[in-house]
Amino acid sequence: MYMAQHPLRIGVDYYPEHRSHDLWERDAQLMQQAGFNVVRMAEFAWVNMEPEEGRYDFAWLDDSLQILANHGISAILGTPTAVMPAWVARKYPETLATMSTGHRVRWGVRKNNCFTSGAYRLLSERITRAMADHFASTPNLIGWQTDNEFGGPVCFCDTCRAEFQDWLRTRYGSASLADSTLDQLNGAWGTFFWGQRYNTWGEIQLPEDFSGHNPSLCLDWQRFNSWLNVRFQADQVHILRATCPGHFVTHNFMGLFSELNYYDLARDLDFVSWDNYPVGDAPSFKYDAATAADVMRGLKGKNFWIMEQTAGAPGWGQFGRNPRPDEIRQVAYQQLAHGADGQIWFRWDTCTAGREQYWHGLLGHDNKPLRRYHEAAQVAAEYRKLEPALANTTIKTDVAIIYDYESIWAFKIQPAYGSSLWDPSARGVNNYHNAIRRYHRALLRAGMNVDMIAPSNDLSKYKVVFAPHLYLMPDDLAVKLSEYVRNGGILVCDGRTGVKDATSLMHPRTLPGLLSDALGISIEEYEGLASDMSYGVTGTNGFTGAYTAIQYADWVTAHGAEVLAQIEEWHLENFAALTRNRYGSGYGYYAGVNVKEDAFYDALVKDVMRNAGISPVIAPPPGVEASIREGAGRQVLFLINHTEQPVTMRVPEGKSELITGTPTTGTLTLDRYGVAVILLK
Repeated sequence: MYMAQHPLRIGVDYYPEHRSHDLWERDAQLMQQAGFNVVRMAEFAWVNMEPEEGRYDFAWLDDSLQILANHGISAILGTPTAVMPAWVARKYPETLATMSTGHRVRWGVRKNNCFTSGAYRLLSERITRAMADHFASTPNLIGWQTDNEFGGPVCFCDTCRAEFQDWLRTRYGSASLADSTLDQLNGAWGTFFWGQRYNTWGEIQLPEDFSGHNPSLCLDWQRFNSWLNVRFQADQVHILRATCPGHFVTHNFMGLFSELNYYDLARDLDFVSWDNYPVGDAPSFKYDAATAADVMRGLKGKNFWIMEQTAGAPGWGQFGRNPRPDEIRQVAYQQLAHGADGQIWFRWDTCTAGREQYWHGLLGHDNKPLRRYHEAAQVAAEYRKLEPALANTTIKTDVAIIYDYESIWAFKIQPAYGSSLWDPSARGVNNYHNAIRRYHRALLRAGMNVDMIAPSNDLSKYKVVFAPHLYLMPDDLAVKLSEYVRNGGILVCDGRTGVKDATSLMHPRTLPGLLSDALGISIEEYEGLASDMSYGVTGTNGFTGAYTAIQYADWVTAHGAEVLAQIEEWHLENFAALTRNRYGSGYGYYAGVNVKEDAFYDALVKDVMRNAGISPVIAPPPGVEASIREGAGRQVLFLINHTEQPVTMRVPEGKSELITGTPTTGTLTLDRYGVAVILLK
């Protein structure tokens, strides 16, 4: 009989359609023995459920779900629209996306549909409705995942072009008005340049790439393609909500993937899930997984799930390194520490066929429950111990980083600076994410939790807001940030902040524009530094240290701001590298250079936190991550060792370490990839 839910969900992605039926019972037994209580299924099984148009076969899935229910395992079903059946492509070739060359993609991989195809949207709604109707009363079904990893493809067919033009009419005018409404679009895009003025909506073309097209057009094309994915998901969510009101609806996002506006995609969902694969390169501090977790939590301001998580060596045509002993456990605990309430390993078994034969699961090709299985079972057993302490807890922090998808897109279209002015490889340089990393990693090293938030979020709940590389800045956002500082907040900005307006036109002002008073500076000139260039930077006025400026430099003139670091070059001796300005009741910091050394950002974070009156519960030693979940009167400290050596540190004395059930003595040693969970109150 199906058993009651647990506060924490832990399990695997399971594909019974890949396996012989005589293995299903054994699979469920092994899952139950491991302590798993959830699986995700069916997100690629459209052809199994609808082998030909209009004929549905759910018997095999009913059978599998019943076997799982008999072992106390609940299920999440994916709407299978990421992979169309062959019969769809054969009967409705217009459902296939068109490349920029004008040729349709060939069927045979996933994510090859056109999102403006009426046929594809209708067929997707039909399979979603059929699944919802059939499984609405399945006892162990608890939720739905829409599609799989939304993110394209980008289609260049005539229908997409026509819909883009209609979308622009809505944005810049009205579909019912005459073509004279193009005046607003022409102004917003600055089409006076290169004689690009449009006289009819039908003249608007699709950009094949971003290397030479109007950046304002490219930005709207990016917005439009994001909107197409959001609309496609909304069609499914509407059906699922109407038919299965007792089930949650989520989607498996991809962390720092940025082709879509994830704030928009998350809006219709109950909570966000994401796919976490941090085991690839040589072992190191899993910074990006922590950053991605904070971004995912920030999309809706609530805890999240991991819908796919590293279970073994990943690979398609070739495979990467295997997780080290205890690394699967460490990866899981890092996400738990950042707000994950459910974690699902990808995948149960390692498939013997198809493109992902080398994407290893908890079981190998031999189907034996070996090391990786037992490590996952250990995590599940430990999570059962932690459930009472973690119920109704999340991350609470006074520190936020503004994470803006439209600024990411603007940098994708015009990277602004890179290794070489005319080097094509410099295009797409991830200047924005590298800026985010500099501050987020320094905050992690300082033992601080961080919220990643949209520019539209309420800032008043935070003592400190970092706004790195906020390239697009409409006037209302600049005013909002200035008022935040005036009212007592601490704002940290850096290069390329406030350069453009909402349509990607340059502000006709001396930088940093409307933030000049809050930051106490002006920037009349700036430059990108070639890969063989650097400038020396020296701290001053109590901000000590010698550093190296690389990649980019603003020529910053202080107007009332205190200079904390100076550029050493002869031609820049009158310009600042780092400033701090008292404005109203708060402070505005500005870092005008990208600095090579982590120590610069560590010192900056230390100065900012001192002025904000913030200090961490514990200052972790190098290689150790500290994070706190709190709520319902409880405060739980996670300590995670990212190194392959034991680390000893000071911890609060007389508290309970929840995994071992022993009291802390004031000193704690974490083994390689070790974790500790301490109940502080």
